[in-house]
Amino acid sequence: MDPQSVKSALGSGLLSFPVTAFDKDGAFAPDPYKAHVEWLSGYPASALFAAGGTGEMFSLTPDEIPQVIRAAKEASGDTPIIAGCGYGTEIAIGIAREVEKAGADGILLLPHYLTEAPQEGLAAHVRAVCNSVGIGVTIYNRGVSQFEYETVAGLCDELPNLIGFKDGSGEVGRMRQITARIGDRLAYLGGLPTAEVFAEAYLAAGFSTYSSAVFNFVPRLAIEFYDRLQAGERGRCEEILNDFFYPFLKLRDRKAGYAVSAIKAGVRIQGFEAGAVRAPLTDLTDEEMEMLEDIIGAEKR
Repeated sequence: MDPQSVKSALGSGLLSFPVTAFDKDGAFAPDPYKAHVEWLSGYPASALFAAGGTGEMFSLTPDEIPQVIRAAKEASGDTPIIAGCGYGTEIAIGIAREVEKAGADGILLLPHYLTEAPQEGLAAHVRAVCNSVGIGVTIYNRGVSQFEYETVAGLCDELPNLIGFKDGSGEVGRMRQITARIGDRLAYLGGLPTAEVFAEAYLAAGFSTYSSAVFNFVPRLAIEFYDRLQAGERGRCEEILNDFFYPFLKLRDRKAGYAVSAIKAGVRIQGFEAGAVRAPLTDLTDEEMEMLEDIIGAEKR
């Protein structure tokens, strides 16, 4: 898929990122993973981000990431697959080239590892990855990888396959400057954890869509919320927030890392063999699993 087609897909609907299934020994489990991705692909998400943040890219080896992408492509039908990519620049280049070979339609460039970096360094990092592949690249503005408007604008001028900007910083004022001044050159994606809670503010700031983690286990509800929000049906959105998302947030915030662990738990509750999370994350307790089952059950009633 050419970069502009991927850009159009990113901006045209709800996005999500499947959890990565592991077996009892903690190894990547392709068959359960494909079963889950195939199920998700039956709902109208416009793209799936494989081996992304919710897919525990931070705990995958560079050799495992292309395996995940191949499995996702085999199971996703016509749904575009965007591959997670990250770590230091040289490792990121290697991952980018391998996921392109594995069939990825695009790349989500997650924050580099650990250290802070000046804007010139961030630009060099993005430039190196973009120049190493022909597929479209979306940068993820989060953590130690925070981009200023001037940096993003300069990269847009020189990198035709830079197609998207995903924000996980929550600095809506700075994001509004980027969307207003750069315009439709990029697709803009909201990327804070449990993005539905912040979606209205992001849409008002010029973002076209967001990525939904809960789509992993309540896709029908995630799609309904997205559609109602786009239609301006604020009353129904507030009902869904109060009935499902705020109780889910209360559970998610019980322990660091549960933004991923609770999603994977939800996938297991829905009957998929997703396995445990890898260290340094921890799984929900039995009591917390029961709480999540109640939250999901309330959504179904």
